[in-house]
Amino acid sequence: MNENANPNEVPNANAGAGAHPKPDAVRMIIDADTGIDDAMAILYALKHPGIRAEGITTVFGNIPVERATDNSLRIVRLANAPYEVPVHPGASAPLVREPTGFAAEVHGTNGIGDVELPASEAKAQAEPAADFLIRKANELEGRLTLCALGRLTNVADALVRDPSLAGKLERIYVMGGAVRVPGNVTPVAEANIWGDPEAADIVFRSGAPITMVGLDVTMKTLLRQTDLDLLLRLCKPENRDIARFLNDSMRFYFDFYRESNSFFACAPLHDPLTVLAAVEPGVLRTEEMRIAVECESRLCAGMTVADLRRRPQAGSPVQVAADVDAELAVAKLLNVFL
Repeated sequence: MNENANPNEVPNANAGAGAHPKPDAVRMIIDADTGIDDAMAILYALKHPGIRAEGITTVFGNIPVERATDNSLRIVRLANAPYEVPVHPGASAPLVREPTGFAAEVHGTNGIGDVELPASEAKAQAEPAADFLIRKANELEGRLTLCALGRLTNVADALVRDPSLAGKLERIYVMGGAVRVPGNVTPVAEANIWGDPEAADIVFRSGAPITMVGLDVTMKTLLRQTDLDLLLRLCKPENRDIARFLNDSMRFYFDFYRESNSFFACAPLHDPLTVLAAVEPGVLRTEEMRIAVECESRLCAGMTVADLRRRPQAGSPVQVAADVDAELAVAKLLNVFL
């Protein structure tokens, strides 16, 4: 952790953002239920020269999958990426459970804080999300990173269809779970895992290399209105529309977290931190833990159970984000737009 970081200093680690990805860029698929923080995560990835976004797959969660797909197309248009970024629709409901409804009170009716972005001329791909995940993993031969920012239904679907997929991914970064902190939907469950615990169970037991970026760190990583004010003043001219969108959409998010968590003019960056971790792992401190997903209990469904005994036996080995250099993380996230 960088304990001596200056919170007012914006690092220059991503200088040159917005150019074509570097030859050694992280090859990434983002699986998202494209709400407010998903949108920021996607914009970050599309502007980062160290990331090559192979595509976006969409899933139900914050909003219906159809809306998540449309939002993703609009966000790609807003980013004006210098290369094609296909959007592949995925699951519209959990694997086995009834849908639990959506989160309009968190993300707005349209999922992006009720901000209206211009429609994209691009269309969603006909190839379903799970098929696309399998195909790209085969094409990239162990070099594909998957950032799963919503329910894990698409990922589980792909693993059920092709169990060998687990060994073909470089790593899965999962935004989800909580170990030493409370849940945000139930006392013990985080929303993405709770929304389809059976899917999460399949993914965590698959043997794929997983880094879990959960509430233990995301609730510490706060974007503040002062950060957005700075972004509006300092962003590159070509990123001004992005800065305005982030400022406008985040107002809805800030309002929700003021009511729910008594946060003032700030909100946690769940999904952006997860994408950041794939290219800036030094902002996190991780611990290997054995994690199991609870699927049976009515009260505890969706809990990511960590076996913290001296000799853990329950669950599968997962790298769990235990701490974060939050100020550095926020600075690096915003720096790609400067």
